Amino acid sequence: MTDAVADTAIQETQHRSLWGDVWVQYRSHTGAMIGTVIFVAICLLVLLGPIFYDVDPNFTNVRDRNAPMSWAYPMGSDNLGRDMFAAILHGGRISLAVGLTAMLLSLFVGTFIGLLAGYFKWLDGPLMRLTDLFLALPLLPLLLVVVMLFRDVLRPIFGPELGIFLLIVFLIGITSWMQTARIVRGDVLALKEREFVLAARSIGTPPRRIIMRHLMPNILSPIMVSATLGVANAIITESALSFLGLGFPSDVPTWGRLLFDGKDFLTLTPARVIWPGLMISLTVLSVNFMGDGLRDALDPRIRGR
Repeated sequence: MTDAVADTAIQETQHRSLWGDVWVQYRSHTGAMIGTVIFVAICLLVLLGPIFYDVDPNFTNVRDRNAPMSWAYPMGSDNLGRDMFAAILHGGRISLAVGLTAMLLSLFVGTFIGLLAGYFKWLDGPLMRLTDLFLALPLLPLLLVVVMLFRDVLRPIFGPELGIFLLIVFLIGITSWMQTARIVRGDVLALKEREFVLAARSIGTPPRRIIMRHLMPNILSPIMVSATLGVANAIITESALSFLGLGFPSDVPTWGRLLFDGKDFLTLTPARVIWPGLMISLTVLSVNFMGDGLRDALDPRIRGR
């Protein structure tokens, strides 16, 4: 009798929760843990680094131009004598801000359209045709044309840095929601025929409450995976625009802009291209590994093995 009571107490103390199981499965994914450590390290570096390494990235010292790596210049200097390490730190803030903000915008638009298309049958056709239309657009040429048309219009209103930031975030977010919308729509189509949704509908629960109370919690897993992949996609797109010379102004150091400025000095100072390229690659790879780990951890078939 005592053993039975003890076993019951042990089972009660070892209560398992959904997010506890998700964390255990995520922690067992080696690539996801490595990606998490690298991503957190990069975020801490670009957020806290300028506090301790308070060098102006736009300060020029012509006497030390094209300097190699040293204690004075940990990543060398460019052709104007500007500190590359300071530029990497400040540029990382902008690149990560663009990635996270554009991801949130695309996630909101994709989830909203996916929920409407999946739950309301009369909206499914028009919204999915709109999604197909956006998928058929050549995104990079479209982004280049829109940036060239509107960047000079927004500069006097918001300033050169904030104006191009808002424009790039809006363009990336509004052209990268389609995959999220399709994934959410597919899950909603399956969930709305489940017993708990039919029961809620039978007692007169309004559609808004069904969507927010019953459908949204059950589609969080694909949304979170899409969020991680969206950050990587936004960072690459912003870097591509900056590399082509249509991103932020030349005095605003982003990782893509540093690549663009350093490509003409590749044979003289290859570190100018290696460092920003390495930061972009590590960030994107770490976020992709985190997405793989989240996908496996949030899949109940894998989590319950």
